[in-house]
Amino acid sequence: MAETPKVISRAERPAAPSQAFSFTEGMLRPQVNPKLEAYRRSAWQTYQSLPFPTTREEAWRRTDLRKLKADQFRLASNLAVEQPVPADLLAPLADSQHGGEIILSSSHAKVTLAAELKAKGVIFTDLLTAEKEHPELLAKIMGQLVRPEEGKFAALASALAENGVVLYVPRSVVIEEPLHSLYWGAGEKAAHITHILVWLEENASVTYLHESASPADERDQALHAGIVEVHVGSGANLRFVELQSWGENVWNFTHERGQVERGGNLDWIFGAVGSQLTKNFSTLDLVGEGAVGKMSGFYFTDRDQHLDHDTQQNHLAPATTSDLLFKGALLENSRSVWQGMIYVAPNAPKADGYQANRNLVLSKSARADSIPGLEILTDDVRCTHGATVGRIDQDQVFYLLSRGIPQREAERLIVEGFFEPIMQRIPFEGVRQRFQDSISKKMDLYTHGN
Repeated sequence: MAETPKVISRAERPAAPSQAFSFTEGMLRPQVNPKLEAYRRSAWQTYQSLPFPTTREEAWRRTDLRKLKADQFRLASNLAVEQPVPADLLAPLADSQHGGEIILSSSHAKVTLAAELKAKGVIFTDLLTAEKEHPELLAKIMGQLVRPEEGKFAALASALAENGVVLYVPRSVVIEEPLHSLYWGAGEKAAHITHILVWLEENASVTYLHESASPADERDQALHAGIVEVHVGSGANLRFVELQSWGENVWNFTHERGQVERGGNLDWIFGAVGSQLTKNFSTLDLVGEGAVGKMSGFYFTDRDQHLDHDTQQNHLAPATTSDLLFKGALLENSRSVWQGMIYVAPNAPKADGYQANRNLVLSKSARADSIPGLEILTDDVRCTHGATVGRIDQDQVFYLLSRGIPQREAERLIVEGFFEPIMQRIPFEGVRQRFQDSISKKMDLYTHGN
């Protein structure tokens, strides 16, 4: 039996503690299934043993948490903040009707799923309902991909997740209409802790869109800690779109991992325009021969936003393919960080890995750090990477000016053109329009402020 390859990861490492949350073991929710109960309690012990990450650690060297008011946060369910979900967030993002939809907040969940999908054994529900109605399934899949040991915030979410989404698609079930979920995280000083589980059996197929959002007018800090676990079985196909439009008072920490079996395909799309600070670990594990994974990311920052995306593409089987493209634009005093790694295991010849990060810096005080990496432990592979950080090309501006287009409109067109390769990867007009509206709002601030 071949030795399991060792994957180099940028997960958190122990360091000197700097602050403490006020969460207690008494907040653990009792579980019907003994395995789930043990999972929660083990995660809590891990959470207690891991201190806050600091800038002394490589993964966190460019993201400083010293301004996080950790001791002020309370579980969102205990605050009972009632604020209606904006109508624009409830508008269909896909080009057709949803096959199912979940609207979540700290106090309630509204779940709909087409009757024909239920009849085929599809499970699409909120986490609390899944704990009551499908505890055996959760015991099988929860914590299999993202381990509490991966970091302080992974352990916190593993132990105290108050809600989330569970999507299970049985073998050979093809879902034609997309599924949609929204988590609405209102409340200053609230801690929103979520866990999303997506599990596709062999030859299953689905498109799933998930959005996290909160009010734009809140000022005091709020917290989100989340886990996303995605399993794509042999020959299965998943298109997964994640939109992050947190209010700019939210400190957002997520650990996410997608696992693709033999001949499976994962098309994973990220969009980030919100939060005060985001630290996101996203890992793609290609564990079966011929597995394919595509990761596409879009981000646009302004004011003093700080977005840090840490991605890893792990080729752990022969003839696997990964393709990553992240593009971002930055305004005012904002900062982005992208750290990427392609890893090819010794038993993974004929791997084909690509990663690229492109950044457009639109103000003198904005900053983008782009750090690609390769670790290749076998021959007969093709792996390439690239990273760029630049400003608007003045030759392009001059060209548009010479055609009678005002300067600010010319700059807007150039920014929209910069993001077009990402837009082409997005499957639905509604999602593209949501991103394009965000670009327009950010560019309006840029136009009025310069």
